[in-house]
Amino acid sequence: MSESKLPLEGIRVLDLTHARAGPTAVRQLADWGADAIKIEMPSNKEEGLGGARHGPDFLNLHRNKRALSLNLKTPEGLEIFMALAKDADVIVENFRAEVKHRLGIDYDSVRAINPRIIYGSISGFGQTGPISKRAGVDQIAQGMGGLMSITGLPGQGPVRVGIPIADLTAGMYLAQGILLALIERGQSGEGQWVHTSLLEAQISMLDFQAARWLIDEDVPGQAGNDHPTGIPMGAFKTADGAVNIAAAGGRLWTRFLEVADAQELADHPDYVSAKLRSQNRAALNEVIGGIMAKRTSQDWIESLSEAGVPCGPINSIDQTFAEPQVRHLSIAQPMHHPAKGVVNVVGQPVHLERTPQPPKIRKATPDVGGNTDEVLAELGYDQARIDDLRQRGVV
Repeated sequence: MSESKLPLEGIRVLDLTHARAGPTAVRQLADWGADAIKIEMPSNKEEGLGGARHGPDFLNLHRNKRALSLNLKTPEGLEIFMALAKDADVIVENFRAEVKHRLGIDYDSVRAINPRIIYGSISGFGQTGPISKRAGVDQIAQGMGGLMSITGLPGQGPVRVGIPIADLTAGMYLAQGILLALIERGQSGEGQWVHTSLLEAQISMLDFQAARWLIDEDVPGQAGNDHPTGIPMGAFKTADGAVNIAAAGGRLWTRFLEVADAQELADHPDYVSAKLRSQNRAALNEVIGGIMAKRTSQDWIESLSEAGVPCGPINSIDQTFAEPQVRHLSIAQPMHHPAKGVVNVVGQPVHLERTPQPPKIRKATPDVGGNTDEVLAELGYDQARIDDLRQRGVV
């Protein structure tokens, strides 16, 4: 099947985002075929969050987009934006609330000329409420959203997760909301404002840890590499490294003991039930650690896998991408960049059997305004007028 059959072909997205959460949402739409136009100031070099323009982070975030440089603070820049918005399907932004209103590009202003617009917004803490006007970033959301209190070793104190999980999940949730709104628009004929926040996304990702509090008023704590409720489930040192095992269930526990040649633990009075194994976690982990240290990681992985016990290596990032299964899944996708040559970026993890998968990187991450002339020409601007706008700093 040709790339023209990607599911979001024909959907135009105006991308006003910066940093990470907003670009993550647009990346989802762009990868699956949307015509995403990244709009930014003519002088924008995009340093800071997202890194250098040709750095790995930025290249990975902004592929499959076109780029339009546009000074929204000028009347002509606003006019161009509204001309694009009139026929667009989606706008995505993560400005603070007062910024989009000050520029005149808020949802109500756009809706007045395009009632079918889907307007997606990400904020730190929500569009309304007592701290909605505060600036918010990933680590602040990780702390306020409870994640840092359950990450790390017991008694270690708060620890952030090694990825910007609030940013990434907020972007994913917003993309999902935009797709829902597009489906609903097919029924109602009307667009709507779709928004989420880093704080809401982070709390949602607490999942069962949040449910422990909401339902049982049980406040989770730090558990390190051990699973908070399943035992034994965690990381154990081997003769030459470490592996993860997950043998918490009754049958899995029995199978693990058979592979470990430690069947006597099944009848040990401290470990005969899941509840007792939980109560005596530290002692059991010490016993299992002594057993695991006698064999190599690969030996354990092969024998436990053969027995149907979930297990796996603890890889560095380079080792992850060297895994035969990872190579088979083609999660690393090549991108042809005019300045960098061929580089790999992180592909999509979702498979649609009748649609090209993984979606190829159709467009390399653009430079500032790399498609300005092209986009303005589509609006009917001739080259002389484009040159004049550029000379006056509008584009």
